[in-house]
Amino acid sequence: MMHLYRQSIILFGIIIPVAIAVGVLSIFFMIKSNMVESFDHKLKSYKTYRTAQNAGWEIEAGVNRQRKHIDRWNQQLSQETASAVTTSLREISDHLPSKELQQTAFERPGGKGGFGSISAQNSSQIRIAFRGTFRTMQRAFLELETRMPRLQLQDLKIDPSTSQSSLLNFQVTYTAWEN
Repeated sequence: MMHLYRQSIILFGIIIPVAIAVGVLSIFFMIKSNMVESFDHKLKSYKTYRTAQNAGWEIEAGVNRQRKHIDRWNQQLSQETASAVTTSLREISDHLPSKELQQTAFERPGGKGGFGSISAQNSSQIRIAFRGTFRTMQRAFLELETRMPRLQLQDLKIDPSTSQSSLLNFQVTYTAWEN
């Protein structure tokens, strides 16, 4: 009599509960793998976000460190070029020996010329002539171009002086970039 129920017991007591357990476990593992995959994706996105945020903060800090220079450069560009060059040359010549440096001419040709004629940026030309020793003139040009980075050397002519053999005649043309 017992073998009449054996098939029902095996089917309803073992096979169906095992199949349901396997189905529940497979659903559980699918949900878990989706959660792990979602977590890994969100973690990767968060790391990318933090990296971009840190890079943005570094750029902002760099800009803030340069802000005083930007303000100074804008202030320099807003100055009238000829007077700024004259003032800088006067300050430079105060530090250098007067026998080794003499300004002989200063002119400002009208209109754009040189590099400025092919650029959309506003510019002007400045032509300056000096008499001096080579070493002193190097120091003077270095100081002038350091103080006024908007000057771009366009032309430099050096000739021996006819009055004194130790001195040279320098004629310099700069393009001065302006606002």
